[in-house]
This record gives sequence, structure tokens and C-alpha cells, in this order.
Amino acid sequence: MTRPTTQAISPFFIVSNVDQTIAFYRDKLGFETRFQQPDRDPFFAIIGRDGAQIFVKSQKDVPPLPNSKRHPHLRLDAFVYAPDPEALAAEFADRFADGGAAFSVPLQDTHDGLRGFEIRDPDGYVLFFGRPR
Repeated sequence: MTRPTTQAISPFFIVSNVDQTIAFYRDKLGFETRFQQPDRDPFFAIIGRDGAQIFVKSQKDVPPLPNSKRHPHLRLDAFVYAPDPEALAAEFADRFADGGAAFSVPLQDTHDGLRGFEIRDPDGYVLFFGRPR
């Protein structure tokens, strides 16, 4: 019997402003908006790039809570598999040249066997883009 498979996983981030989050991921990381509700001043959206996607939602009186705010050693909120982190880092560096964002940790080999870099979004969520070495 063939084992059922899964295709992807999508983190769900509580954000302060969905429009601001969409703009950051679109302009700085090349993501697209796959869904938003409602069309104007959305409270929910699905944003993605290739096989990676994130659900984002804002709710009055519910602040974002990235892992790093819970504990400094738990800084990553999502791992985005990138088979060529060098090329992706170069693309993002070009997008960041206009200002508004930067690498929170540059491209490097990590102590735990990965090669990649980190980006912190406007609400403090940290995404690691990379692969095993």
C-alpha cells in the first residue's frame, strides 16, 4: 500500500497590519498575494513564493508574538527550504538596496549543519532561507 504524502506546510503569523505585511513580502522577498479578505483593508491573507506560503492575520488587541520575543534562543519562526541560498541571497540583496529591509543574519554556514541566511519581517518574525550543507 502506498503511503499518503503531504506537499507543504504553511506557518500562520499574527501580524499588526496585513497590508504592511503583504507589501514587505511582495516588495522585499518577491512573494505574491494568493488570497486576501476583504479586498480593501484585509484582516487575512495568504502570501507565497513558489512552494512556500504564509497565512497572515491581524486581530484587534492581539499583538504579534514571534518566537524570539518568547525566548532569545528560539529566534526562528519558519524555515524556508532554498536549494540555492547564494542566488536567493543575491536577489534579496538587490531588493534591499532600495532600503526598508536587511538580512538579520547574513549568508553563512551555521553550527547546526545548514547554509543560509535570516530575514526579520516588520513584526519581528524570523525566516531562515537555506538548506542542509
